[in-house]
Amino acid sequence: MSSKRDMRLSEIPAQVSLLSGDDVSMGGSGGTERITQRIATVSSTYLGSGRNKLFIRGIADSSFTGPTQATVGQYLGDMRLSYNAPDPDLRLSDLDRIEVLEGPQGTLYGAGSLGGIIRLVPNSPELDITSLHTTVGSAFTQHGAGSLDAGVVANVPLADELAALRVTFDAASEGGYIDKPFLGAEDVNRTRILAGRASVRVEISPDWTIDALGLAQSIHAFDSQYAARGGTQYDSLARVREGSDSDYLHGQLVLAGGLGALKLRSTTGMAGQELEERYDATITGAENRVFVQHNDTRLIAHETRLWLPMGERRFGWVAGLNLIDNRTRLNRSLDTGRTRSAATGVLNTLSEATLYGEASYRFREGLIATFGARATRVRLGGGAEDVPFALALERADITASRTQSAFLPSASLLAELSRQTSLYARYQEGFRPGGLAIESEFVRQFRKDQARAFEIGARHGRPGIDPFDAAFNVSFTRWSDIQADFLDDTGLPSTANIGNGRVWSISVSGGAFLADNLRLTTGATINRSSIEEPVSFLSSRITHVPNIARFSGRLGLDYSHPVTRALNLDARLWASYVGRSRLGIGPELGELQGNYLDSGLLLRLGNSRIGGTLSLTNLTDAEGNRFALGTPFAVIREQVTPLRPRTVRLGIDYSF
Repeated sequence: MSSKRDMRLSEIPAQVSLLSGDDVSMGGSGGTERITQRIATVSSTYLGSGRNKLFIRGIADSSFTGPTQATVGQYLGDMRLSYNAPDPDLRLSDLDRIEVLEGPQGTLYGAGSLGGIIRLVPNSPELDITSLHTTVGSAFTQHGAGSLDAGVVANVPLADELAALRVTFDAASEGGYIDKPFLGAEDVNRTRILAGRASVRVEISPDWTIDALGLAQSIHAFDSQYAARGGTQYDSLARVREGSDSDYLHGQLVLAGGLGALKLRSTTGMAGQELEERYDATITGAENRVFVQHNDTRLIAHETRLWLPMGERRFGWVAGLNLIDNRTRLNRSLDTGRTRSAATGVLNTLSEATLYGEASYRFREGLIATFGARATRVRLGGGAEDVPFALALERADITASRTQSAFLPSASLLAELSRQTSLYARYQEGFRPGGLAIESEFVRQFRKDQARAFEIGARHGRPGIDPFDAAFNVSFTRWSDIQADFLDDTGLPSTANIGNGRVWSISVSGGAFLADNLRLTTGATINRSSIEEPVSFLSSRITHVPNIARFSGRLGLDYSHPVTRALNLDARLWASYVGRSRLGIGPELGELQGNYLDSGLLLRLGNSRIGGTLSLTNLTDAEGNRFALGTPFAVIREQVTPLRPRTVRLGIDYSF
């Protein structure tokens, strides 16, 4: 579990959402959008697959891929996916579960968990089972082109069942639906995704295992997915080809075992993420121009933790050491097709060392107090890229290396009123280190930001098991020196500390069995934010945290019923509403977005070996506006990012 010490869900004093891996992947593997569709408190930008930023609980900073660290920590097992790079949008296939833990989560997860964490838990290799699972699907998008997808999962025991290999492979070609009349091109935003994951488990003794995992994914978006607001549906006014390429590599080695009652887990790994984005930067009356941004990130991470599970004991604890080395290089250029001129870029380096610990004490049955703290020392460095030597020399003091420290305490109290009902109160902190940002042709520093949150919540029942379950949470966050993006004098994205803010968030979720085979699920979140003593950008006073809707909610129906002795019908029907929000900071980024209803239906008829699936997404064929930005150079064109039009998919899955 995301508690890092084998606590029961009912004992965790925080808002936690769990998604079954089988449920998320039914009907073909997908990406992070499957999470945002199911959990109301998780939201995203929509620049495109492999380029988005995720937000939880009203903690959002910006719309662009820049030097700031994300507000949501993403993990594969115990290792970060990245440090200050966008969501890699990994395929959510062959997972045991997905855990979403609302933040801040600074004590256990450190920097970059202001909003919370999303943890993907893959299925481990099985030492005594040989299996093969395949899926194939084909889809048609109204107003657009067709799509194809396929997936394979194989598990093979090795070395007399003392080791096993598990391999996962996914391929997809998602049809486009955006037209560019100035180029005479239709359905330009086709996206190709190739992903593979392999893991090996070796049992070195009954209590100790070694796991090695490697992952690779490539996303190629042929063109952008935005359109003109108020124009012909799904038409883009851009005069050039845009699009992106996102490549992600990840490897980790995990040693896990027990020392009597104590448990130990040590994870070491590396991750590399390379993203190239192309934006239309054409100026009216001038020749066509493309802005190219290349973000190259390399992460090395290690964590060793030792813990004593509480179980039926009165006392339980966890203590750990965490080391991170991260380097991010951001290069930019302007391309007219005949010439390419480099724009100012920036290199950010970071070395982080952390000690953390958390302990819980059971005063009596049903009353648990928890205290924790995290001490972090960060060394920051970097410099400007592609600038004249004299200018770089003049600004050397700005880019000189420096150190920052953070101490993040936490405390909570949980009362179990019964085996099904609990109340909790929690105080937690989180932070993000500072760094270097580009503004015009200069590189300058921005400071670390920090969040302090207090929350109260209640839980009742076990989702999917008890007749009725519900969770309720209210949180208040004070956010100091908020890091956010704006457009500088040259029209390029830049990052700065915009002021201090406060965020109120209320979230509810729950479910109820309407009949033995029919379950209703629901979730909603209300967010209110304000910026106190804001910094002024471009004569615009900042009053809000961007990209967060004041209200979002979802309803779902899950149905399962045996049709014959050999066949079962599973059905999922859902609808989600995303309220209005504003794009970003400053008058150019003040456009409204959101205020749309998305919906879907999924049917599977089959058994554990073979099944056929039918899925429909965007049932009402709503256009909507997910995100009011396609290119920062043309915000006056009033851009929208429409939902994928109504799409029908037919698929088959088979297990050997």
